[in-house]
Amino acid sequence: MRIEKCYFCSSPCYPGHGMKFVRNDSTQFRFCRSKCHRSFNKKRNPRKVAWTKAYRRSRGKEMAVDSTFEFEARRNRPVKYDRGLVARTIGAMGRVKEIQEAREKDFYAARMEESKVVKKKEKRAEIAKGLDLIRPAAGREKAEGKRREERRERKIEQGRKDMELEG
Repeated sequence: MRIEKCYFCSSPCYPGHGMKFVRNDSTQFRFCRSKCHRSFNKKRNPRKVAWTKAYRRSRGKEMAVDSTFEFEARRNRPVKYDRGLVARTIGAMGRVKEIQEAREKDFYAARMEESKVVKKKEKRAEIAKGLDLIRPAAGREKAEGKRREERRERKIEQGRKDMELEG
């Protein structure tokens, strides 16, 4: 059996799961769940629905172009069975998966690095916008600090006066 991809969201459709829709022109569409089938029937565009792979790729949240995607392409050409070829293919599939995961990890790290810069700029703009709210608070803290020092000095002076009167 073959694990196919959902036409709408691109998630895997395992054998015995989901549904297949065949149009009058004999075009076949596989759907992983009724949510995808309903969206397809409502003529929704997968690139505009936030939870689909097409949306994530079109918005740059996932890799859209990579040479490892070619290995996932469906091939209908029959190949004569060869035990060595099958073993090499299975080994290559594991290696391709490792490479793809490493590239996705690097892609994600680069994306997050860019977002850190953007978030920092947004925070600075927010602070600049409300700077008049922050400055008075800082001035209040300085004034309170001065008042505390004055009180301490008064207490010290009062203590000295008391000591002079006693002695």
